[in-house]
Amino acid sequence: MNARRSSRRPHAPAPPVLNALNVPNAPRTGRVVLAYSGGLNASVAVPWLAEAEHADVVTITLDLGQHGDLEEVRDRALASGAVRAHVLDVGEEFARDHVARALKADALTDDRWPMVSQLAAPMLARKVVEIAAIEQALVVAHGAADAQAAARIEAAVRALNPQLTVLAPARDWDLTRIDAMAYAQTRNIAVPVAVGVPHGADANVWGRALACGAIDTWTEPPEDVFTLTKAATACPGEPAYVDIAFERGVPTAVNGVAMPLTDLIGTVEMIAGGHGVGRLDVAGAHGPACREVIEAPAAVVLHAAHAELQKLVTTKEAARFSKRVSREYADLVDRGAWFSPLREALDAYVDKIQERVSGAVRLKLFKGDARIVGRKIVEPRVAAKRLRMAVTTAH
Repeated sequence: MNARRSSRRPHAPAPPVLNALNVPNAPRTGRVVLAYSGGLNASVAVPWLAEAEHADVVTITLDLGQHGDLEEVRDRALASGAVRAHVLDVGEEFARDHVARALKADALTDDRWPMVSQLAAPMLARKVVEIAAIEQALVVAHGAADAQAAARIEAAVRALNPQLTVLAPARDWDLTRIDAMAYAQTRNIAVPVAVGVPHGADANVWGRALACGAIDTWTEPPEDVFTLTKAATACPGEPAYVDIAFERGVPTAVNGVAMPLTDLIGTVEMIAGGHGVGRLDVAGAHGPACREVIEAPAAVVLHAAHAELQKLVTTKEAARFSKRVSREYADLVDRGAWFSPLREALDAYVDKIQERVSGAVRLKLFKGDARIVGRKIVEPRVAAKRLRMAVTTAH
């Protein structure tokens, strides 16, 4: 069951309009529900919506299993001018209904990159729509500045409730990052960014995605942008071995220890990240001239293990068609079509294939490299206890 925490503050008069925003003389909207991450764009969007839409702004922040103090994020929303701030704990729901489905489908961007921000969009859209119904709001908003990310969220919102108006302040205003920071300063809004840090991050239980400027550069991302993984030079001198057990395509145990999915992901993240696994430098994720760094140690390890196990138990024809399904699945997630009959149909096929994907895969982790070194296939009818015993015996 979702844990919901909300806070209220008395509504205060809207602050003076900053000319740089070109805020129109709009009629009063009433109430706007804003998807609020606590970052620069979302924090600036609160007073912008209050001024541009003459609205009471209600924020919603999701705990998707990311690291960080969400109570602090809620306080920042209220300090920015929100009249109420909801924080929802949806980490387990996100892992079960979104991460596990993408993992079973082997859905990867360009067949290579784990989907981090993309998977969070439908969960965010659903919760925004739910809170809008509770708050009796006809307008919702988000802080995504990237056109693809904004379109993804908006498509999901409209699939759930086409009557809602969706605003995207960060996409629509003509402000640079420095302009937005100056605007925040005029409103006395504390934001966790600095002028000299040209990147922002999206994070959830599946990893982190960071926009790191232009592609056309020889410069490596600075080491201080990484928080989940060690540099190869700082990794242990001895490899680590990790055994991942699966039941019907879902990971259930690590090194013979059964655990809930969110705990399992966290455990694999800690082990793999400590050995430098999970750093990916992606070109063109936000357009042909944009660079993104993905930090997803658990996703890299679990995708590799799942793909290896599925390959062992499927026919050549099924494997070939499954590859097409994987690409279609990743594409529909990327374009915001999660709430569609097509995704449900693809899930039905994936679930049928997963009936035989039970067993364990052993990986060797060493200085940024994750290599498969062992496999065990278990018949679908074998109980989870027997599977865990087989993995433990292998140790």
